[in-house]
Amino acid sequence: MQPALPLAQLFRVILLALIGVVLPRALSADATAKPVIPLLRAHAHNDYEHTRPLFDALEQGFCSVEADIYLVDGQLLVAHDRKGLKPERTLQALYLNPLRDRIRTNGGHVYPGLSSFQKNEFTLLVDIKAEGPAVYAKLREVLAGYSDVLTRFTSTSTTPGAITVILTGERPAGIVAAEPQRLCAVDGHFSDLEANTSVNLVPLVSESWAPTFSRFKDGVLSETDRAKLRELVAKAHAQGRRIRFWGVQDRLFVWRELYADEVDLLNTDDLAGLSHYLHGQP
Repeated sequence: MQPALPLAQLFRVILLALIGVVLPRALSADATAKPVIPLLRAHAHNDYEHTRPLFDALEQGFCSVEADIYLVDGQLLVAHDRKGLKPERTLQALYLNPLRDRIRTNGGHVYPGLSSFQKNEFTLLVDIKAEGPAVYAKLREVLAGYSDVLTRFTSTSTTPGAITVILTGERPAGIVAAEPQRLCAVDGHFSDLEANTSVNLVPLVSESWAPTFSRFKDGVLSETDRAKLRELVAKAHAQGRRIRFWGVQDRLFVWRELYADEVDLLNTDDLAGLSHYLHGQP
């Protein structure tokens, strides 16, 4: 029979055991409990091309992500072009399912700590790459299974949800507009600003930076382009819309300019860079 350990030695063994179990868990919890500040103006362009689609953007606080989709054998697959399609990379698996799980965990929100739905809380920009009407027919069916977490639209109203789905690319705007109730809106163009299309159909306007604007010269936007940009932003905001530009240089001086000019969504592939910049803003 083994002799009993002296009380002091027994206490030391128990203490070391507890430290060995509890401390690593505590350190691990601290490492993963880093608070994230939601960035309403950060948009992850072609988000699915990052190492961890959606999750890389969420860890940086992004409140808008973009996913390109194709309809293949009855499934909505996410990829930039057809050669990148994989059967397991569905819109549901990469985006809708993890977002819904997160919303349920966080009391009805993509990011925890919000007491009520905030307009434009999280945007899922779905870029239809081809066959707009056929893809939308399938997408409408898919979105119906997530109606509890999605923003709802009619011709005269918008009821905010945790996720706002907006169609871009080859979006069948006429088909969407004809529906009395829907779970998505469409991305607009400058022509929608001129026509003042219903904000319940087109809550966001997205355009290519060129040819409307020239490139930044030595990191500076010309005064002519700045005046034109501010005029477009003011018109969008007066109509209750957000505005975004793609195809612009992914550089700090660009983010500074667009932020100062009140562009709503700053389009980027550099998640960490834009997050770092925006976290330094008031």
